[in-house]
Amino acid sequence: MKVKATEISLFQKTVREHTRYNFDDYSPTSLRRRLARIMMELNMDMVQMAKAMQSDPGFMQKIIGKMTVHTTELFRDPEIWKSIQEQLFPSFRKQDEIKIWHSGCSTGQEVYSMMMLLHSAGLWDKAQIYASDLSASALQKAKRGSYPYRFNQNYPENCDQVLFREKAGREHKGAWRSYFDIDKARDRIQMKDFLRHKPRFRTLDLVRDQNLFGMEFDLIVCRNVIIYFNQLLQNRVFDLYHKNLKPKGALLLGVHESITGPFRDRYVNNAPFYIKEAL
Repeated sequence: MKVKATEISLFQKTVREHTRYNFDDYSPTSLRRRLARIMMELNMDMVQMAKAMQSDPGFMQKIIGKMTVHTTELFRDPEIWKSIQEQLFPSFRKQDEIKIWHSGCSTGQEVYSMMMLLHSAGLWDKAQIYASDLSASALQKAKRGSYPYRFNQNYPENCDQVLFREKAGREHKGAWRSYFDIDKARDRIQMKDFLRHKPRFRTLDLVRDQNLFGMEFDLIVCRNVIIYFNQLLQNRVFDLYHKNLKPKGALLLGVHESITGPFRDRYVNNAPFYIKEAL
């Protein structure tokens, strides 16, 4: 299904006029692809969908959720998580507290990955975890920490691949059992309560809002989100992150994402991290 420019404009106008959200600065390519998938899934054209969005707030939120939730999993891209262990944790161990913000956290798998990593490294007590997303429904799933097993059978393997006993220098097989339970009969993977109760979740729109948490962070994680934004919106988001990182704080983007535009010179590229230059 090919989505026309006029249909994209109708979608943007409908959201803009009937909610506090704004998709005007999202990448047209990304919008076209996601709208096509949603329209096919619902068997609706854009006019029908726009009318339903205007008349039914619940349907509107459903569509916004579908437009913003990105694919994620526990310890996606294992080499990235090993880089966090090797490049960031040595300095974290010297700090009295660690503040981490997962921006665009979707359904929470990366938030739980980070908490497992911190716990296994003995950094649990000093860590403060904050997470935000545009989609309220995605945040509810993140808070529940419950995921279908049949679609995520790789979670235990992913977990064991990253978590290891540092002193022994070998992989910690079965490490996942400390962090979640699997009920195959009920098709559930359930995060342990001590993980679920740690993060502070907030609904946040990167297009409109500033940092709702009112603090500076040692690490901001925003993976596979900015690829959906045009350059103007990317610049605004990079400005937001720069203002809310501590000096020498780290920004972690997706594997195929990078800082472009005027903010490139305000960070030191220390792959896979962008480090805010100290004043």
